Amino acid sequence: MKKATKRRHRLLRAVPILLALAGFVWWDNNAPETNRVEFSSSRLPAAFDGFTVVQLSDLHGKEFGAGNKTLLDAVRAEAPDLIAVTGDLVDENTEQPLEYAAGTGGALAELAPTYFVTGNHEWVAREAEDICAALESAGVVCLRNETVPIERGGARILLSGVDDPNAYAEQKSPGDVARELLETYGENDFRLLLAHRNNRFASEYYRLGYDLTLSGHAHGGLIRLPFTDGLIDPHQGFFPSYTAGFYSVEGSELFVSRGLGNIRPSFRLFNRPEVVSLTLRCES
Repeated sequence: MKKATKRRHRLLRAVPILLALAGFVWWDNNAPETNRVEFSSSRLPAAFDGFTVVQLSDLHGKEFGAGNKTLLDAVRAEAPDLIAVTGDLVDENTEQPLEYAAGTGGALAELAPTYFVTGNHEWVAREAEDICAALESAGVVCLRNETVPIERGGARILLSGVDDPNAYAEQKSPGDVARELLETYGENDFRLLLAHRNNRFASEYYRLGYDLTLSGHAHGGLIRLPFTDGLIDPHQGFFPSYTAGFYSVEGSELFVSRGLGNIRPSFRLFNRPEVVSLTLRCES
């Protein structure tokens, strides 16, 4: 009898701890945080000093509040000049992906000019073309291996976006896009690249001449521990590289978002969903 009573007491003492752990894991996966960072460049026109880009990546159809209200409120609070959605907005598990894309994309486009590039999961789901059409109808610009000028105060920067490598085999390569940029605009402009895959930077994207590349894809390494750059990546295995924040290769700069959603049934730990608020600074 005494042993049974002791076991019951131990179980009762464990319940609050288990509830607290469950609550922490829920919060760690469902409470987005805003990460405010700056990028300085002597090539940035003075008119763009203070220009703010909000980067959203890897939503995977997730909703933060009804109609993504919590997420939209976080974006609105940053008063962005431009919103960059760097792929995997939906995936093969997303219910009603076209409605989700149009609703989320349209709400973002009401806050600021919004640009989207495809991720691997739009192509895995075989929805990429329809997703882009839904986004375009909602006011989002889908950058499909192309470059557009962004103008402000009589100056401009150049924004390029490349489709995920899962796209058509005959698509333009990122190198083709970079060459077309130079042929059309010359080489004096500040150049920003949106490209979903972080793990292509060190082997390919850094060579293309962009001042800054924005990527996602790694979900921050899912589990983040002290002194690691993320613990695991489905594509890079254990202890992956280029999972969150700034990186530099031979003078070319990359920023990787930790993303917002999960690939089912994975979860995050010590790695909250991230809204990136990136402010460009003119370096004198």
